[in-house]
Amino acid sequence: MTGLKAVVWDVDGTLAETERDGHRVAFNLAFEALGLPWRWDVARYGELLTVTGGRERLLRDMGTHAEAPVLLSEREALARRLHERKNQFYAELVQDGAITLRPGVVELMAQCADRGVRMALATTTSRSNVAALLRVHLGSRWAAWFDVIVCGEDVRHKKPDPEVYLQVLAGLRLGPLQTLAIEDSPVGAAAARAAEVPVVVTRSVYFEQATFDGAIALGPGLARRQGWRPGLRSVDGDEPVGLDDLIDWHAQMDSVSQFS
Repeated sequence: MTGLKAVVWDVDGTLAETERDGHRVAFNLAFEALGLPWRWDVARYGELLTVTGGRERLLRDMGTHAEAPVLLSEREALARRLHERKNQFYAELVQDGAITLRPGVVELMAQCADRGVRMALATTTSRSNVAALLRVHLGSRWAAWFDVIVCGEDVRHKKPDPEVYLQVLAGLRLGPLQTLAIEDSPVGAAAARAAEVPVVVTRSVYFEQATFDGAIALGPGLARRQGWRPGLRSVDGDEPVGLDDLIDWHAQMDSVSQFS
């Protein structure tokens, strides 16, 4: 019987490539809707991803604009308005099919459900964004796939702080080494590691070249069996990375020195 009892998913970048073609586009639409001249190109948004949370990114970027409000309270109010509009635009983009789940995600989720491995979401994006994405791809009962869902509204401190993972562990009533996190970003992986949760990294567009410390496995995405460290037992065929692969990585995590 495997020691792996639950898989904990990040959302943005991990379940779907939401950042470049979803959130970034929606932020620019919100700037336009509120009559602001600001625009985030692909490179600038990549820089802002070092800041976790949409409102937090807005506040960080306002420091670079002379026309931004001077008072912090006014900046925070503007950030709230922009973020609300952005979430509306993001939901429309998802509904229109602009954002799909990454290949291999649904297959792995189905394997977990079929074999009794519990699942949770550990994300510091908003619950409305999570619902918008997963309602389209998993159906109206999307939340039933997960035993525990912790979103940005549920925590005081966002990733890389471990709070989101500590809440998930408490909800699952499991120890960290009975679980495995799937993340795509250094801050997400750091949050899991700070909670002592083993982490598998599926690199996303914005973090293809990023450095990760302490992951038990690191690779290009669930759809590809080649390019993973540690290597998979089988790299032939078109099957995506599956639950048996996660179980293998989880079982050998203490002996894989480069990830310890």
